[in-house]
Amino acid sequence: MSESRPDTLVRMVAEAKERVENLSVGRVADEIEGDNATLVDVREEDERLLEGAIANSIHVPRGMLELSADPASPLYREEFDTERRLILYCSSGTRSALAGYTLWRMGYEKTAYLDGGMTAWKRDGRPVEMVDFG
Repeated sequence: MSESRPDTLVRMVAEAKERVENLSVGRVADEIEGDNATLVDVREEDERLLEGAIANSIHVPRGMLELSADPASPLYREEFDTERRLILYCSSGTRSALAGYTLWRMGYEKTAYLDGGMTAWKRDGRPVEMVDFG
């Protein structure tokens, strides 16, 4: 009987980063400016309320990703298109790397994530849109 090791967060993130393209802030800005990609914010609502969001991004919390991306799901969102480039972001890049890997496993081959996430976006002086849930 073979013994397998459980995955750790470090191993899972490393594997995700091997499979999913990571993009610099400048590259993401160029791709969304040209309307060549759908930008997906995988953060929670409270993070968006506190930190703002990148303009024109769609909000799909990480916990809803698979349900939103699977065409067989009753919660499927049409913004998820296997033929379109999807760029994911979170606060620092970890959750979006994992989310990108999940989408890659679901057949979304044109998936990437923002390296450094919203933190890097803001540090670079890029515009942020405040989010109102009221």
